[in-house]
Amino acid sequence: VQLQASGGGLVQAGNSLRLSCTASGRTFSDYDMGWFRQAPGKEREFVAAIKWSGIGTYYPDSVKGRFTISRDNAKNTVHLQMNSLKPEDTAVYYCAALMRGGGSRSVADFGSWGQGTQVTVSS
Repeated sequence: VQLQASGGGLVQAGNSLRLSCTASGRTFSDYDMGWFRQAPGKEREFVAAIKWSGIGTYYPDSVKGRFTISRDNAKNTVHLQMNSLKPEDTAVYYCAALMRGGGSRSVADFGSWGQGTQVTVSS
């Protein structure tokens, strides 16, 4: 499956952004979808995931209550709504796909990746 992420940008702390990722090439509804991020000098980290059915979402404590992942299987799209952004959310954000992964949050488990979109949050 091929993935194309979009929606990044520069925002002030406290504001919101919505990232989108569009998939092509395979049956989108067969895939768990995830968002990860990587800041300069740091390892790629898990941000959010949603199961192939849309039932079941997962977040780390660092974004829980601020970020929301959703998907539209009819449009082959997954979104990440990011509210109350903080400077520490600054990173390149990647969407990723895993065929019916059972709710995995591991970078190593996701086999297909988009190109990344930059999110910069100023203080």
